[in-house]
Amino acid sequence: MKEHILINVTPQETRVAVTEEGVVQELHIERTAQRGIVGNVYLGVVKRVLPGMQSAFIEIGLERAAFLHIADVIEQRQHPSEPQRIERLMYEGQSVMVQVIKDPIGTKGARLSTQISIAGRFLVFLPQEHHIGVSQRIEHGVGREHLRERLLKMLPPGDEHGGYIIRTSAEHASEDELRADVEYLSLIWADLKQKAKTLPPKSMLYQDLNLAMRVLRDIVRDETQKVVVDSRETFQKMSEFAEAFVTNVAPRLEHYLGERPVFEMHGVEAEIERALARRVNLKFGGYLIIDQTEAMTTIDVNTGGFVGTRSFDDTIFKTNLEATQVIARQLRLRNLGGIIIVDFIDMDNAEHREQVLHELHKAMSKDRTKVTVSGFTSLGLVEITRKRTRESLAHILCEPCPVCQGRGEIKTAQTACYEILREILREARQFNAKEYRILASQTVIDMFLDEESANLAMLADFIGKPISLQVESAYTQEQYDVILV
Repeated sequence: MKEHILINVTPQETRVAVTEEGVVQELHIERTAQRGIVGNVYLGVVKRVLPGMQSAFIEIGLERAAFLHIADVIEQRQHPSEPQRIERLMYEGQSVMVQVIKDPIGTKGARLSTQISIAGRFLVFLPQEHHIGVSQRIEHGVGREHLRERLLKMLPPGDEHGGYIIRTSAEHASEDELRADVEYLSLIWADLKQKAKTLPPKSMLYQDLNLAMRVLRDIVRDETQKVVVDSRETFQKMSEFAEAFVTNVAPRLEHYLGERPVFEMHGVEAEIERALARRVNLKFGGYLIIDQTEAMTTIDVNTGGFVGTRSFDDTIFKTNLEATQVIARQLRLRNLGGIIIVDFIDMDNAEHREQVLHELHKAMSKDRTKVTVSGFTSLGLVEITRKRTRESLAHILCEPCPVCQGRGEIKTAQTACYEILREILREARQFNAKEYRILASQTVIDMFLDEESANLAMLADFIGKPISLQVESAYTQEQYDVILV
């Protein structure tokens, strides 16, 4: 598989596109002024303990207090069979070292954990733990045990070395690379502990790498052929980081010097626009409708203009099969997380349903983020859960429409007219004005002059006062004012 990573850097933001065989599969965007905080470690202060919810709110210096649940407290995670009570572990005003595991999203504050983990290229360091785990993506038992033994030989005897998770990228790492990762992570932890002793509460003790550096640590794989960067400064910093910590990636770094912007050159800008659309067309005429809400994301599969060449059942089956690949890609591309409900076209054939589910599982296996796919429900729906740590693409690039307030619909001009007529009638019953003036958008005023002119004249006769019209070009179709003159 031909995988390239394209990085576009400006003073305002860094954008990353991961392409496979020339097709954009993932998009990552980090705004300089709104950098994500997942992975950051803070010296927090307990603001409030909620025994009923078994959670606490922690002040970490942000606008909103962050949320900590008992399940994310290290004492509970270390002894899951012995239920702990949060009120016995924490009290108001207590200083506690915490790490952000989920960015603030919408109205929700950041989510925290007291289990600190620091990611390197090949290892994840768990300083409060003692065990050594291996990524589940490394499936061979012999390989897993061999990696564990290699790491143990590099660590001091006993339990003082802390815990580690061996990442998938370590499968082909050399001894020197693993040792360098251990030293790098140990230095970070030592610095973090020193800051915790000297800095005041609500201070940041550790900030995770910026997006460009996280590309080298988390996104580059053995299959990645090249990493193209259009900023000389970022290219130099990435080269230095790669030479120090991921030497096998350094030769794959390229500084882009083309006249056309790198994203435009590879069709990424157009792909970003498509990734914000509700409708996604399938190759053979079907389409998806993707709706993202605060509670969940729903995906509706439709045949559209695809009629097939055989039976209707085959048409439905082929559309659903094609949809599995596109759905998996769209989840990665849009960074959709949480609960995703897919409404495939109804299939009577049980074998077809099993095959569609199998293809969906297979397509999802390429995702770097943890994904769980449930089977078909009695209503023919498939539930997917995808770990959500950062904002979706739409939440980064868009905001609720000021006209419809995010509903996706606005009231018709006729509805606005009838609301105005009712408003005038209410005002006339309470106040004795000489005249009533309607301020509204052009479309609403046009309707009063045409289709609703008779109703307007009838109301004027009923209240015995003239009603005048005035266009306000800045008003939306739903906005209006009734002025008493």
